[in-house]
Amino acid sequence: MELGGVLHEFTSDDTSHPRNSEIYGSLNEIGSQLRIAGYVPIISSELHNLTVEDKGYRLSYHGEKLAIAFGILVTPPGTTLRLANNLRICVDCHEFAKFVSSVYDRMVIIRDRSRFHHVRRGHCSCNDYW
Repeated sequence: MELGGVLHEFTSDDTSHPRNSEIYGSLNEIGSQLRIAGYVPIISSELHNLTVEDKGYRLSYHGEKLAIAFGILVTPPGTTLRLANNLRICVDCHEFAKFVSSVYDRMVIIRDRSRFHHVRRGHCSCNDYW
């Protein structure tokens, strides 16, 4: 995610960002708000051989979610969030972005390795096909 001419990179479970504790706090608050709105993590998208709890934890801190939390933390309400991803976005992060766009009234644009996802008001331009 680029903000103010500065590139901010995030990976799963990333703790290297200078505002790490704020980002994780923001992500936890966002997760709480989204669960109230009906978001349920899609643990089937985590393919590692882990317990259900561990899969849920791993999914909670994907790089896309950290980047979205950072964007919400540092930009004014209503600002479009633009992310670039060198991998294909997972089903859970895609669903997370749809809920964020609806609950936080944000447009979220994610460029993954195969297409752009323009997410607005809970719907994605890919029509959930990617």
